Amino acid sequence: MIHRPGWSLEQRDPKVIESFLPYWDWFYHYYFRVKTDGWQYIPDGKVLLVGSHNGGLAAPDMFMMIDDWFRRFGTERLVYGLMHPKVWLVSPPTGRAMEKLGAIAAHPKMAMAAFERGASVLVYPGGPQDVFRPHWERNKINFAERRGFIKLALREEVPIIPLISYGAHDTLFVLGDCYEQAKQLHEWGIPWLFNLDPEVFPIYLGLPWGLGIGPLPNLPLPVPIYTRVCPPIVFEKYGQKASRNRAYVEACYHQVVEQMQQQLDELVKAIETQTVS
Repeated sequence: MIHRPGWSLEQRDPKVIESFLPYWDWFYHYYFRVKTDGWQYIPDGKVLLVGSHNGGLAAPDMFMMIDDWFRRFGTERLVYGLMHPKVWLVSPPTGRAMEKLGAIAAHPKMAMAAFERGASVLVYPGGPQDVFRPHWERNKINFAERRGFIKLALREEVPIIPLISYGAHDTLFVLGDCYEQAKQLHEWGIPWLFNLDPEVFPIYLGLPWGLGIGPLPNLPLPVPIYTRVCPPIVFEKYGQKASRNRAYVEACYHQVVEQMQQQLDELVKAIETQTVS
């Protein structure tokens, strides 16, 4: 059988995950000096972990969350992360490596297959618009109006566990998004990246480029990162019928965004107050 990248649950390898942990731990303790809380909110059984991430393609807060998960629950407690299928197209080696860590294609069928196996699923609904959001929007939850994760939680009848963070937005400074302008350049035959339509085309200050243009890989600056696991969000109704009710899905979406924004506001206030004092 030919393996379709990202469309198998069998590529995840606990031994590979364990081999990464010492490196993640070094970044966790010495490079980003991570502080975290709220892990007591994760119950037994399968959950949908819904996060907001920062810091460009490096997304250090996401990887620090992953490191925390494995250190607390071990590599045998199944969790799969939904990853944009374009990653396998842009960089096949990166895609294959992420598969070993538990990445699967961001598609409802793959998420449902993971839940059927009894696994939890990690998703960052905002995708590139979230991870490359401008620095002045660093403390704003941005899911780019995507509601698929709500339908998934309702259909699979699992609680949502929100994940938020502070600090990773300073590992590079996104000045803005010139996606519309870049599309005009594409009409003249450049850049090649638009053959994959990256959805965002940021301008940012950071390593190693100095001034980076486009969704290029980056080396995050050594900035302290704070992560938080928030209390579970449980909806009033679940099931197929609920997941197909547009008004109900919309209400659930706004409930999640509002609760996560409130939690992020509280985290930011606590950190900035502590810093000033």
